[in-house]
Amino acid sequence: MDGGRRRLLADWAVVLVGAVAVGAGLDRLGVPSAALFGGLVAGLGRALLGRRRLVLPRPAGLGAQAVIGVSIGALVQTDTLATIAEHWLPVLLVTIGTLVVSLVAGRLMGLQSGVSAVTGAFSMIAGGASGITAMARDLGADAQVVAVLQYLRVLLIVVAMPVVATTVFGAEAAAGGTTAEGGPGWFAGVLFTAACVGVGLVLGRVGRIPVGALLGPLAVAAVLDLTGLSHDAAVPGLVASAGFLAIGLQVGLGFTRDSLRVVGRALPLALLLIVAAVTACAGLGAVLAHIAGVPALDGYLATTPGGLYAVLATATDSGADATFVLAVQVLRLFVMLFSAPLLARWLRTRVD
Repeated sequence: MDGGRRRLLADWAVVLVGAVAVGAGLDRLGVPSAALFGGLVAGLGRALLGRRRLVLPRPAGLGAQAVIGVSIGALVQTDTLATIAEHWLPVLLVTIGTLVVSLVAGRLMGLQSGVSAVTGAFSMIAGGASGITAMARDLGADAQVVAVLQYLRVLLIVVAMPVVATTVFGAEAAAGGTTAEGGPGWFAGVLFTAACVGVGLVLGRVGRIPVGALLGPLAVAAVLDLTGLSHDAAVPGLVASAGFLAIGLQVGLGFTRDSLRVVGRALPLALLLIVAAVTACAGLGAVLAHIAGVPALDGYLATTPGGLYAVLATATDSGADATFVLAVQVLRLFVMLFSAPLLARWLRTRVD
């Protein structure tokens, strides 16, 4: 092995150890998507301090997208569809309303200097932060700006949601996140993940699906879950964390001092738009609760734009209808992810 190869491996070893260490620390603090943040921080540090640029190999990036896609697809259950069918009209109206809120906020974000229309739109899409971040670069957005602003929204929601649920709706404060219970075990989870990734990647390539590395495995996982062929298997936690970490590294390693300056200039407007979007979604939650005849807390949690697992934890701990909350959240998540490629194409056409 030559000296250059050894230096490259040593470089990657330092970055990976740093990413795992930061992610573990953030996980202990209860930060959402800690592995992704760990990769983001370690990659950012390496990008700004290293003399040579370090790039995540393309197969690793595609594999990470696929794993995240399977994780999202596995959220779909028959109970979810039954709940949506029961309340299909108000749920559909609220989902469309959330999409409109995202488009308006994204349009305003795109007015910021240094932020393109596509980047602004992706930064303000309400929900699916991990999926949107994973596909941002492939669809022509500035992945660095998108990642920072998407997870800024998630952090604000996770911090504010228990307070709002407790003070406004009289709920008990959530004690922590949700974890998967039961299932056929770790080995079955690995097989399920591998099958979804393999078939999904082929489906994405053959079908020429935009961002097929994420949406292909997502679709396969959803179909296997709905048909019962998955037998409740899920992506193992360690595999999912590796996928999140890889996406974080991909984004972090792409940072430059110029992109940091863009993010810094965009933060004041972004904070204002995030607060406005979260408030608008809470209003949509009130509308949903009134039309669907569900408690106000259920409507609020169902339309919270981000922090899915924290939302489910709050719903479970407070006695809210977790199935209803998950159904609305998952539908919106799918709508946002599958509409993102169409939105990117439309915005690029307008600019051209």
